[in-house]
Amino acid sequence: MPASRYCDDMRSVGAIVLGIVGVFVTLCGLLFALQGFGVVGGSPMSNTTTWSILGPIILLVGVGIALTGWRVGRASRR
Repeated sequence: MPASRYCDDMRSVGAIVLGIVGVFVTLCGLLFALQGFGVVGGSPMSNTTTWSILGPIILLVGVGIALTGWRVGRASRR
């Protein structure tokens, strides 16, 4: 297998992993935000200002990770 083909394959795998991690972090951030705002109850995190602030920040970080994976994946398919 040529080295360039191997690098392209690894870049594709990396893009998929980044996408999966990004979606997971985004969903966690959404859950944390909803708990912080009191929409989802039954947790010590419910109705707390800390998670009302950290949840959306974590969500945005997750979106950034997922978009990075998407861009890397698009670049490797060219």
